[in-house]
Amino acid sequence: MSIRPRKRVETTVSQAQAYDTIIRPVITEKASMSSENGQVSFVVRNDATKPEIKAAVEMLFDVKVVTVNTLITKGKTKMFRGRAGRRNDVKKAIITLAKGQSIEIMGA
Repeated sequence: MSIRPRKRVETTVSQAQAYDTIIRPVITEKASMSSENGQVSFVVRNDATKPEIKAAVEMLFDVKVVTVNTLITKGKTKMFRGRAGRRNDVKKAIITLAKGQSIEIMGA
């Protein structure tokens, strides 16, 4: 039994889909430290896939994406006016850019 390599499927998205996929950048101390290593973090739609995220970032920011790592942060249970409420789950994408490329999020 031989192991076949996975086929890479190139995903294309329209500009409207790209803006819907990426919600906002993550601006934290940890995210700014990782930007020194060529990584940028974004909050994305919960149903977005890695190929969709890669295509959206490459289209919107005109950069070459090497890898996309995702994680889902579960929403906390908090008290709201004496009742227990729950915050929404958030999906984050950590984008690793090609060497020498960067995305300026804060604006100079």
